[in-house]
Amino acid sequence: LQWSSPPEAIKRFKSQEIWFPPPQFYELCRLCNFSSLQELHKFSSDRALEGCERWMPVTLTASDGFVQLLPGDELYPEDPDYTGEKKITMSTDKKVDDLMKEGSVFHRIVIKNKSLAVYVNIVAKYKHINPLMINSDCSDYSSKL
Repeated sequence: LQWSSPPEAIKRFKSQEIWFPPPQFYELCRLCNFSSLQELHKFSSDRALEGCERWMPVTLTASDGFVQLLPGDELYPEDPDYTGEKKITMSTDKKVDDLMKEGSVFHRIVIKNKSLAVYVNIVAKYKHINPLMINSDCSDYSSKL
């Protein structure tokens, strides 16, 4: 077990030393907004009574990868399958890059060729903070940590 800051953990993920499922990668990208534990604590204390939102990622299978859609994304279904009883599957013959070029309102995690990328351009609800948009297969992102 090794302690890592969020940017360090993402760096280790990029070098394939460790692996994170998409939700944990998303949260690490969100934590990269804070330069210290004290800053994170202040943020969480300040927004604690604002509320929260239940999320259910919906996976869209593309011809060359996957897109995990989150609430607010233009492709997110109006009535997601929270229980798994509806067995809804979303798929397209389009490539991930084409979906990204065609879209304009993003809240998604793109999974392609063993890499993850977070794309968010919506306003977060309840005074929350969006993750930094980080692509795990390139190094041209800026972290505050």
